[in-house]
Amino acid sequence: MLLLLLLLLLLLLVPFYVVYYPPSLLMRYFAQRWTDVLWRIWLPPSKKLVALTIDDAPSEHTRDILAALQASAAHATFFVIGSQVAGREDILREIVRAGHELGNHGMRDEMARGLGEAELERQIVAVKEMIWEAYRSEGKVPPGEEDGKRNYYRPGSGFFSDTVRRVTRKLGYHVVLGSIYPHDAQVSWWWVNARHVLGMLSPGGIAICHDRRSWTVPMLKKVLPEMKRRGYRAVTVTQLLAEATG
Repeated sequence: MLLLLLLLLLLLLVPFYVVYYPPSLLMRYFAQRWTDVLWRIWLPPSKKLVALTIDDAPSEHTRDILAALQASAAHATFFVIGSQVAGREDILREIVRAGHELGNHGMRDEMARGLGEAELERQIVAVKEMIWEAYRSEGKVPPGEEDGKRNYYRPGSGFFSDTVRRVTRKLGYHVVLGSIYPHDAQVSWWWVNARHVLGMLSPGGIAICHDRRSWTVPMLKKVLPEMKRRGYRAVTVTQLLAEATG
């Protein structure tokens, strides 16, 4: 009976472990199964780059996140929620001015795969205009305006569907997920999240972290200096892809 209970417990825990610590083989399968979705790239051990992505920007915590990034000479891709932009347009401009980049996270913090095709397209286009305005205000070319590149979309809640893939393809966007996710949107213990990120580092990984949470800044203040100590650089998605394509 005890053995049976242990076996049942193991069966219950394994899926949670795989979600929290996705193995490289699983990432490779996902990358081959959904070739139009970016999970990570595989770089040689000598190229210690990890793309740092920050969801749910902008917020009252964004400037502190920017300060933490600057202190470690790190760069990131901030995924913007459109409903949070009003009154914080200057923060978007500051992100661009500091050499980071902006990605599209839809208008609201909601599950993108639950939206109809027309509504999903409407949201992506609306947020794109906000992003483009930030770049133009800083005298920079908006992503996708000239070459159709640097257009990144992260679906709300991290779940995509055929509809999400079809609409983003139509609009010229690349769906970006990730391979290092401490579930910091829900887990509020910064030291737990920092340990997770540092434990999952590998060349070519994509880390998913969140703005709009007070515990993100102390996590980054631990993670970013330690990454540097280990020889890693935190970069934008565009910088990571440039390294992969040579």
